[in-house]
Amino acid sequence: MEINEDQAIARLAEALALWYGYPPAVARRIRIAALLHDIGKFGIADNILYKPGKLTRREFEIVKTHTTRGAEMLSSISGDIGVMIRDVCQYHHEWHNPALGGYWGISAARLPDYVSIVSICDVYMALTYARPYKEAWPPEAAIAYIRHRAGTQFNPALVGIFCKLICGAH
Repeated sequence: MEINEDQAIARLAEALALWYGYPPAVARRIRIAALLHDIGKFGIADNILYKPGKLTRREFEIVKTHTTRGAEMLSSISGDIGVMIRDVCQYHHEWHNPALGGYWGISAARLPDYVSIVSICDVYMALTYARPYKEAWPPEAAIAYIRHRAGTQFNPALVGIFCKLICGAH
């Protein structure tokens, strides 16, 4: 059975959460949140999402709304799982150092670690899967990219654990 990219992100996020030290029940909730992290892309026009070239500034602003749309779409889910899902939807593009990037300028260092877990897994899969605008990267190149961004885009502690997890799998 072939799994899609969102399923791969979810499975990888669960594994990283376990390696990071989350208990299995929490890691399963992180997997669910990761599976839903891009649900806000529903309703964004395909000609923007699958554009083969560079997005215009306006198109990029539209794409950025998938984070808040996803959190809003899932706002009726209650309890800890609801909070986790909404956090992951809304903040998975925030950078460890918001002065250097991210969508909304919120430091990932101020967000729960599960958001950063999904963020790393999302970027890894985005790099290693082909897109209309790019070829799939080899896993080694994606790992090097993530390592290079430790402390800027990603939580350095999580990057170290992620690299051990992935390198152990290859």
